[in-house]
Amino acid sequence: MTNFMYIFCLIVWGLNFIAVKIQGTPVSLELSLTYRLVMTAFLFLVLVWFLKPKGRPQRKDIPFIIVFGVCNFALSYLCLYYATILSSAAIVTLIFSLKVILTPIALRVFLKEKLHSRVFLGGILGVFGVCVIIYPTLNNFQGLTDLKGIMIALLGTILTAIGDASSARNAKLKVDPTYANAIGFTVGSVLMGAIVLFQGQKIILPTTVTYLSALLYLTLIASFMAWLFYLKLVEKIGGAKSGYMVALFPAIGGIASVLIGESTPSIYLVVGCLSSCIGAAIALGFGIRGQNDKLPVNVN
Repeated sequence: MTNFMYIFCLIVWGLNFIAVKIQGTPVSLELSLTYRLVMTAFLFLVLVWFLKPKGRPQRKDIPFIIVFGVCNFALSYLCLYYATILSSAAIVTLIFSLKVILTPIALRVFLKEKLHSRVFLGGILGVFGVCVIIYPTLNNFQGLTDLKGIMIALLGTILTAIGDASSARNAKLKVDPTYANAIGFTVGSVLMGAIVLFQGQKIILPTTVTYLSALLYLTLIASFMAWLFYLKLVEKIGGAKSGYMVALFPAIGGIASVLIGESTPSIYLVVGCLSSCIGAAIALGFGIRGQNDKLPVNVN
């Protein structure tokens, strides 16, 4: 069962941005994200009501949970949605894998945690992988759009790292992650809903099979079920080993991008994804025991 849960989370989260690409833009990305956040918030609120876990947040914890929700679920998701549409799911997945480098930096800046030298080595390989993949696109007009998508994806990943630091603070104070996710998704959905209303958008729900199936995938499977499996994995094998799956996201995203015809197989794609996988594994401390057990890996 442990192997099944690990493979499930690896594939589901590795295909996150492929689902965003398939979902497309029949409505604004803000509205699509609002639907996802509202549905996921409802699921987690029901889960909290049903489980009533210990580790209920105190008043002093609420601002940090709000930061977690705004950074991890609202603004970062919106940036990554836009980046996926502007560039490719493979590139965005690769950029997002840099969170294993950016999160330790955020932990150092905000929580004064030790920053291991392996993070810098992993970061160099990760950035090299990104450069290799985008290099062939820089000689055409589409390359400018890709570059814009890459910058937005990087911003989204930085926001995720900030949210991870807030999450790590909450975990240190024994705030149950079920409460944090329930509040975080609720805050994120309220913020995105306010943005949609401010923009004066018409609230419609596309009924195409591709849109609805992608929305259900991103909500029920990627944001809810996979997260529950991930909690079980952390309980059974520890946070460090569970977090190693992030290192394989670029490979999963790259293969899927080729299969749906979004990317073409090339030596640049192979070398870029491989370099990013190795860089992420080094940054996570693959094969090093006891040094990264507390590293938060929020990948939902």
